[in-house]
Amino acid sequence: MLQLDSSIVSVIVILLLFPFFIVSLPIQDKFLECLSLNSESSFPFSTILYTPNNSSFTNVLLSTAQNLRFALPSLPKPEFIFTPLQESHVQTAVVCSKQLGVQIRVRSGGHDFEGLSYTSVIDTPFIVVDLGKLRSISVDTKRKSAWAQAGATVGELHYRISEKSKNLGFPAGACPSVGLGGHLSGGGYGPLFRKYGLSADNVIDACIVDVQGRLLDRKAMGEDLFWAIRGGGGASFGIITAWKVKLVPVPSTVTVFRVFRFLEQGATKLLYRWQQVANKFDADLYLVVGIRPAIASDTGKKTVRTIYSGLFLGDTNRLLEVMQKSFPELGLARKDCIEMDWIGSVLYEAFFPTNSTPEVLLQRKNLFPAYTKSKSDFAQSPISKTALKGLWKIFFQEDKLATLLIPYGGMMDKISKSEIPFPHRKGNLFMLEYATNWNDPSESASQIDWARKVYEYMTPYVSKNPREAYLNHRDIDLGMNEKANTSIEEARVWGAKYFKGNFNRLVKVKTRVDPENFFSW
Repeated sequence: MLQLDSSIVSVIVILLLFPFFIVSLPIQDKFLECLSLNSESSFPFSTILYTPNNSSFTNVLLSTAQNLRFALPSLPKPEFIFTPLQESHVQTAVVCSKQLGVQIRVRSGGHDFEGLSYTSVIDTPFIVVDLGKLRSISVDTKRKSAWAQAGATVGELHYRISEKSKNLGFPAGACPSVGLGGHLSGGGYGPLFRKYGLSADNVIDACIVDVQGRLLDRKAMGEDLFWAIRGGGGASFGIITAWKVKLVPVPSTVTVFRVFRFLEQGATKLLYRWQQVANKFDADLYLVVGIRPAIASDTGKKTVRTIYSGLFLGDTNRLLEVMQKSFPELGLARKDCIEMDWIGSVLYEAFFPTNSTPEVLLQRKNLFPAYTKSKSDFAQSPISKTALKGLWKIFFQEDKLATLLIPYGGMMDKISKSEIPFPHRKGNLFMLEYATNWNDPSESASQIDWARKVYEYMTPYVSKNPREAYLNHRDIDLGMNEKANTSIEEARVWGAKYFKGNFNRLVKVKTRVDPENFFSW
């Protein structure tokens, strides 16, 4: 009878018993074992995986938990946090998560308004794949393009571009700590979007790890998937690891200003006029209006303060000509204007101190951490003065409320509603964001209720059928996947608000690339 070598017998026994060992191990050990088996290298994966037993777990989890509402100890926490150092680590993480039946949450900058990049109320167990260490940026000024990994921030991209050129920029948002992974996959607007469109409109290639663990660029993923991830929420289709973006020209001199107007100074009438003309402004002008409750300095009574915050792609002389022609009612004067270069305006828009240098953009730090709740709307006709006065009454009742009005027009009117999944184009005069921020967690329920009250009050004055919403201002009040088998019609309730007629195409792409809905949110 054939005698087997004892070492061979031992190997066979281990292989036969391997599934039992995997099943009996804690989930993080199963994951590490799977990573090793599916990796071509002998990388020490335990050094980039943080469990609740690790002393660094809480610090890593909270490092980019931008909304403090979702950092509370009572909320569900991931089984562990995985911080890949290279794209192959992301590929293996997807393979192993799928094999083990573990839900993935993907975080690049942690600015998801509902904390869905690092917490979950429906999927247990879940893990967080934190892309913060995948943050390299390569700028090509000759081709006017840049590759940026998904873990890099908006601020880092602005800085790296400015290192190479003072006359190139990218139409991204004003908050420097926002991660590029989520910002671009949800649309992304900022001071240049009336001139050049959204961040997502200026994406020319991308890399994504799909549900099979394959790393695909634009050519390999195909145009349907490439369309879907630019404004359709990339994390629903895979894990985006990098974007290639088109850089745009910016002048050597730009001009910024902030002008305050209170109710006692005719703020209601002025804001009504802004609504009539803002979408017709010169495309070089970005002029948003921030609204907050305030106390009148002379009477000590409650009032409302409006802040007209502008960025103009040109010098003060031309800005004053544009303003005199299109919005003389503001009364903008030369003394209100500050000239600077483009990167200086990035710091200004982010509210950094005046003596700051561009290096502060590399901090990856949220300057204003708070408990927050936000909601969004789109206005297709001016809100009447009477309606505005009703809004002021709500503001008089709660001093933590704020509203931001972002003008449309310019390039946003020229790009088709179906060019990418982001559908909010021509026909919208401006977008609204309602927000409330607070520092005491015991106020959460009441503050969230205030945000909902403002949203409810505004119902007659904003878009209808559907009432549109911006994906990057995610709002689970509109609806969410509460179970694994949410039907298309159930999802349409909120999907149509974010995507309008593009929802059906997104469903088709999702069905093809992720039929089992592994990447669910």
